[in-house]
Amino acid sequence: MRSAGSDSTTGFNRPGGVAIDGTELYVADGFGNHRIAVFDANTGAFKRSWGAYGETPSDADAGPYDPNAPAAKQFRTLSCVKIAKDGMVYVCDRQNDRIQVFDKSGKFLKEAVISKTTTGDGSVWDVAFSPDQRLLYVADGHDKKVWILDRASLETLGSVGSGGRYPGQFYGVGSVAVDSKGNVYTGETYEGKRVQKFVNKGR
Repeated sequence: MRSAGSDSTTGFNRPGGVAIDGTELYVADGFGNHRIAVFDANTGAFKRSWGAYGETPSDADAGPYDPNAPAAKQFRTLSCVKIAKDGMVYVCDRQNDRIQVFDKSGKFLKEAVISKTTTGDGSVWDVAFSPDQRLLYVADGHDKKVWILDRASLETLGSVGSGGRYPGQFYGVGSVAVDSKGNVYTGETYEGKRVQKFVNKGR
């Protein structure tokens, strides 16, 4: 069976993540296609979709990522979609090493490039918000760390972790989550195969 393309109103091609906002379901349809698709969460009816920078998504082959080339005009690999309390939609464009931010209609607002020289499977695998929504945590599976960003400015404030098997180190950190106390949880894929908890010590 042929997978649906980025213009489909009924199907996907290897989606990488979902988010629910009230009665709407947001799908990062992005390991085969290159779009965010929004559906009615109750009926499954298609509502809208968009590509990078809020433009019409394309299924054209973008080729390998080149850190020295101009910014790609389409998503390369979408591994997550997350919605902040203020309604901003955060998208992990994993192999383009960037986060793009939109409003709920798909209007492009801003972006941040994370570890621009990272090639291969990319630097932006997953994101999570701090309880007060001031910080944005970015799981970087390729570079084996979690980046900490100021959510408003998208400025990088620091990072946690390094490559390795010991506690506090990562191998393929593919997911990140934060609880109500600010504790950070990470999940590792590939040969990492574990979950770690980082306790919030405050500032």
